[in-house]
Amino acid sequence: NEIGSSGKLPAHRDGKLHRAFSILITNREGELLLQRRAGGKYHFASLWSNTCCGHPRPGEATRTAAERRLQEEFGFTVALKKLFAFQYRAEDANSELIENEYLHVLHGYFDGEPRPNPDEIGAYRWMRPGNIQRTLISRPDWFTPWFAELADMYYAGFALPGAD
Repeated sequence: NEIGSSGKLPAHRDGKLHRAFSILITNREGELLLQRRAGGKYHFASLWSNTCCGHPRPGEATRTAAERRLQEEFGFTVALKKLFAFQYRAEDANSELIENEYLHVLHGYFDGEPRPNPDEIGAYRWMRPGNIQRTLISRPDWFTPWFAELADMYYAGFALPGAD
């Protein structure tokens, strides 16, 4: 439940607990759409992560915010279903900003061609679940800290078509 509001940077600078969302988009092959965050992002720049992340605006419903952000970052929108929520905390040594988020995780399906916004996304790729899990183990430094937690929960609780 929303109890107040703060700007994005002050919330991350002070490490205040706040609402956020992460989106997972899969295709009919069971591959997950990942993005490498743009190099100019204010924290966790150039790391690989889930399809899309963001924060609801004051008074904005989480699903509405997620649909808006998916369009802004990847140039498409799809029906999103809430899967689960969890709280996590992570510090970015480079920016000295703190993620302290109550994270709503949403999922949708998409089989088209993404149109990434280069201000937000440095690169993207579709990856099979087994490849994601192996890479998270061998190269955790390539990924955002929340994605590792999110992926563990996602793959533990959901059987995906095409999973290897």
